[in-house]
Amino acid sequence: MFALWYLTFAVDEIRKRLAWLFSSNKPAAPALDDKPANPAKESAPAPAPKPAVVPAPKPEPPKPAPVVAKPTPVPVPAAAPVPPKQEAPAPAPKPIPESVPAPVVAPPKPTPPPAKPSSPPKQADKMPIPLPKSLTEANTNGQNGNAANGGAPANVDERIFGIRKDEKVLPTAKDATNDFIKGETNAFIQSIKEAQQLGERKQDTMVDAAVLAKLEEGYAKLAASDSKSLLKKYLTKEVFDNLKNKVTPTFKSTLLDVIQSGLENHDSGVGIYAPDAESYTVFADLFDPIIEDYHGGFKKTDKHPASNFGDVATFGNVDPTNEYVISTRVRCGRSMQGYPFNPCLTEAQYKEMEGKVSSTLSGLDGELKGKFYPLTGMEKAVQQQLIDDHFLFKEGDRFLQAANACRYWPSGRGIYHNDAKTFLVWCNEEDHLRIISMQQGGDLGQIYKRLVTAVNEIEKRVPFSHDDRLGFLTFCPTNLGTTIRASVHIKVPKLASNKAKLEEVAAKYNLQVRGTRGEHTEAEGGVYDISNKRRMGLTEFDAVKEMYDGITELIKLEKSL
Repeated sequence: MFALWYLTFAVDEIRKRLAWLFSSNKPAAPALDDKPANPAKESAPAPAPKPAVVPAPKPEPPKPAPVVAKPTPVPVPAAAPVPPKQEAPAPAPKPIPESVPAPVVAPPKPTPPPAKPSSPPKQADKMPIPLPKSLTEANTNGQNGNAANGGAPANVDERIFGIRKDEKVLPTAKDATNDFIKGETNAFIQSIKEAQQLGERKQDTMVDAAVLAKLEEGYAKLAASDSKSLLKKYLTKEVFDNLKNKVTPTFKSTLLDVIQSGLENHDSGVGIYAPDAESYTVFADLFDPIIEDYHGGFKKTDKHPASNFGDVATFGNVDPTNEYVISTRVRCGRSMQGYPFNPCLTEAQYKEMEGKVSSTLSGLDGELKGKFYPLTGMEKAVQQQLIDDHFLFKEGDRFLQAANACRYWPSGRGIYHNDAKTFLVWCNEEDHLRIISMQQGGDLGQIYKRLVTAVNEIEKRVPFSHDDRLGFLTFCPTNLGTTIRASVHIKVPKLASNKAKLEEVAAKYNLQVRGTRGEHTEAEGGVYDISNKRRMGLTEFDAVKEMYDGITELIKLEKSL
């Protein structure tokens, strides 16, 4: 391979030097004929000062006199020509015998030139480098190809080798070498591409042995349990084996990051979270059927509709007499564009997001004007009072902890609320933002209008993560799409005595029944948290209307019992 490379290099160097030597802007050598000509210029073996010119004596005209030309600088000659044997002239009038040769060699030091000869010397019998006549004509008389107008031939091959474009050129050693090198280069580039593609294919097999072992152990326990979670329902052995070696491209989240909460808590209703937005694609074989089941038939081929809050004046008070509804709340979740979800956030990112949220909310005015309270440094008594009032999220949810959503607590967490505490924003609880409108009683219309105003104002300042198919992206797949959850704390003691009947009516209107303090809690004094269940495949307005219609029907049923 080195020999081929060296051969290519040498041929290229020869071509370059010959092209330069006989380029059209350089004085050409005369053709080989018997006519007398001006002294020719000959390149010396190495650059030197002006050499002496030795004239030939007049008594012997047949004998040519050597001429040492003024050197023309060249980078390096391809090969030093062997000078022909010539008769050296004598310093005296008497000629030197012919038997004594005098080689033409430039003296190491410059000497004063001798007196100008009486007659010009004749051209040597032979040129140091004989050339084709076509080349010399191309540089002198313009009779070769494109030189007719005084220019050089069209290309280097024509100028040096006399090859025209219309002539068939036989393959040369250089052509074969170039073809070989080109083939080797292309093969090398192709091997790099194949290696890159192989690396991309191996991207989904980067799960270490410890994670795989934990996955296998957790899956075996879940399969043997009596869990009613959607995780157990849809995580078949086939799906498990297909996904256990996959990771997300950016944050390298594994199947364990997705399902570990459900593996540790068999009483979960769903059991999975998305550690980053890419999880919804990489682990789609598990997410898609769970999303379809939870959101009432939203298939993997479906597309979530565009955001539409509708006419906010449509809804009124679901309980004008205040007999059943204790309080009403409408909230939505939002993820800030450019940040991963909780399990992948660093402490620095938590703090950075908290700063952005605080500065953004401080610009709100009117009914929404309020203050931001970081959890860091908050007094325990104040924090607990806000939790009891259902204003602040609580610390230590075992489901979120198992999903690694509570790291660096309480760093980067906080709450914003207006003066009346009817508008709140949670920062970095489960989602980046939870925007909440709430108040006592059942005036859903007023509460919904306040939420819509707040969401529109915040979105002007903070861009949200959104997907064309799934809608607004959040940590939990139950909050995708509209992310809207409209709920009431309602007291229905008669229906509470018949929980099956309560669940039946709730399912009819796509409602979800929770305990008094939310998910994973029990009802206290017959008070339930009832909300719309579907959040995908419908608009924000439609999601709230499902809750409005369902609560209205439950109150009618409670009155009839």
